[in-house]
Amino acid sequence: MMKDAQSQYLLVLTNVSDQTVATTLAHAIVENKLAACVNILPGIQSVYRWDGKTEQAAEVSMLIKTLSTRYAALEAYLHEHHPYDVPEIIAVPVVAGLPAYLHWLEEQTGKE
Repeated sequence: MMKDAQSQYLLVLTNVSDQTVATTLAHAIVENKLAACVNILPGIQSVYRWDGKTEQAAEVSMLIKTLSTRYAALEAYLHEHHPYDVPEIIAVPVVAGLPAYLHWLEEQTGKE
């Protein structure tokens, strides 16, 4: 069964330079209740334009599950602690999900 999430829930994406940075950020994000869960996906390759050149880099992707009400604080935290000058911070609305999971997400991010 799916619960209509009405964009109350977000999947936030960011990439970082290595596993250590990802793990450090993930622990701080969860411990500060900025998100309920962070998946760390090592071993991705990114191809992108930077300073007028096409670049390629090994990165670690982070999938961050949070509430829309926690997004501003999460974005501010990532922007301050992220190692990149211009970090990718993209929020994707969750339009539906398992009600029990969404309830758990709310509990873990401090929603009353």
